[in-house]
Amino acid sequence: MYSFEPTEEQQMLIEAISRYAQNDLRNIAHDADEEGSFSHKVIEKGWELGFLQASVPEQYGGFGERSAVTGVLAAEEMAFGDLAGALAVMTPGLFATPILLAGSEEQKQEYLPAIVEAEWSPYTAALIEPDFDFDPNDLHTAAVEEGDEYVITGQKIYVPYAADAQAMIVYARLGDKTQGFIVPKGAPGLEVLERQKTLGLYALPIYQVSLKGVRVARAMRLGGPDGHDFAPILDASRVTLAAMAVGMSRAALEYSRDYAKDREVFGVKVAQKQVIAFMLAEMATEIEAIRLLIWEAAWMLDTGKPEASKQAYLALVGAVDMAMMVTDRAVQILGGHGYIREHPVERWMRNGRGIAMLNGLAIV
Repeated sequence: MYSFEPTEEQQMLIEAISRYAQNDLRNIAHDADEEGSFSHKVIEKGWELGFLQASVPEQYGGFGERSAVTGVLAAEEMAFGDLAGALAVMTPGLFATPILLAGSEEQKQEYLPAIVEAEWSPYTAALIEPDFDFDPNDLHTAAVEEGDEYVITGQKIYVPYAADAQAMIVYARLGDKTQGFIVPKGAPGLEVLERQKTLGLYALPIYQVSLKGVRVARAMRLGGPDGHDFAPILDASRVTLAAMAVGMSRAALEYSRDYAKDREVFGVKVAQKQVIAFMLAEMATEIEAIRLLIWEAAWMLDTGKPEASKQAYLALVGAVDMAMMVTDRAVQILGGHGYIREHPVERWMRNGRGIAMLNGLAIV
């Protein structure tokens, strides 16, 4: 059975990320949301904490081993500072982690050292599609084999930093399977459209991408000519995004709890009102329940349990509902102040709505 006690190395990483999340991300999250971007200096500082580098073996330029449990612990703490900031810092993981999990030896040697040994650079991935029936295991974007190449055609949305990305992994349907393809910047037929305007995550630049007959060599199929299993990549994405939902929800709970304890209405602290106390208790209960579900899913992924994919899916489904409930109630607890942009709870609620939209965006 998995342990509830982090290792010494995990605890050190959690503490370092927690300091960064609160002292750097949280302090500038409001301004970044208003301005539509985080400064490169802040993103680079988060990158230098080495959470991705710690997942990559030394032979590929890192200094650790892949652990889904460590990944979700890091993701939760990062998102506690700000969800958009966490996604920005972790964007290179969208490219590096699938290569680590499913890439060929040649792909690992070529790309991983270039990413983890350098400064933060916008490598990214394109999975989500602008279709009401989007299913990561039944994509509309298609890849067709032609001689020594694959030809990819389709549309993608919510692709972070696509306009500046050095390369991206594009997921497409090949036969009856979802496969990833490494597409370099400026590939003929690859068009990055205007930046998308969304309800939340204003500080994270995301784009729609059009692929019109993009040709890639057979060697650029993730895993090489024989391809790869998509499930481990999707599972990693789901548990990481769920952990981010927990981190953001934890921030909303703590902020609204402290506000309720300090704010007086008719001579009584807001937190002493039964309806508010019950709301706070239910918020805390849901956060703890989903966190345990995520930890169990991550542990099952690390140990190769056969039910790991199911558990990862359940963790994300639960996290989607939990995040909306917690952030909405945080706004309610602040009353009229909750609707004012000077308080972060309205931003967390807007960002929380995005958890359901971003399946496939967060991999660490």
